[in-house]
Amino acid sequence: MKALITRKVGMTSTINEDGVVKAVTLLSASPCVITQVKTDETDGYTAVQIGTEDAKHMGKAQAGHFKTSKVQPKLVHEFRVEEIDENMKVGETYSADVFEPGDTISVTGTSKGKGFAGTIKRHNFHRQRKTHGGKGNTRKPGSIGSMYPQHIFKGTKMSGQMGVEQVTVRNLKVAFVDTELGVIGVTGAVPGPRKGIVLIKEAK
Repeated sequence: MKALITRKVGMTSTINEDGVVKAVTLLSASPCVITQVKTDETDGYTAVQIGTEDAKHMGKAQAGHFKTSKVQPKLVHEFRVEEIDENMKVGETYSADVFEPGDTISVTGTSKGKGFAGTIKRHNFHRQRKTHGGKGNTRKPGSIGSMYPQHIFKGTKMSGQMGVEQVTVRNLKVAFVDTELGVIGVTGAVPGPRKGIVLIKEAK
């Protein structure tokens, strides 16, 4: 299984042999421990639950759940798998070396929050003209349609909260892997702020 829970460090750039500069996002990959293995017989589907980082405080129910893995992880996530391998046992550790340069991965993170945004910033609406009767309403959305049936349809593009959404970027490449520092370099931009939680897994 090629999957890890990481944290975003920042961005840098690398220079290829042909002189092309590429943007690279650095991800800090702490060792991840398998805390639970789910199978079709017991849970109805196959998945592997992994955890990383140490929690300062943990409830009794959670401590009992993680007792067999002998860890108290702060971050826990479950990854679906097609088959359970022999190496997928509770207590096994995964680190940055599960990935190799050139691997194609999918990256999932929480996008940066932009606060309450208008329709121009949020949905790329055009503004209205400023001259010839514009009346100053240059950035207002305008009509939202008929009065019937006396309510706004779900999904109507309007002003509202922007950002803080789960975003998945597919088919990114692993640029390099530093096993000593536990850092993985991924070509391109990864959603989320610095220190944000980022899930990476091998692309299907």
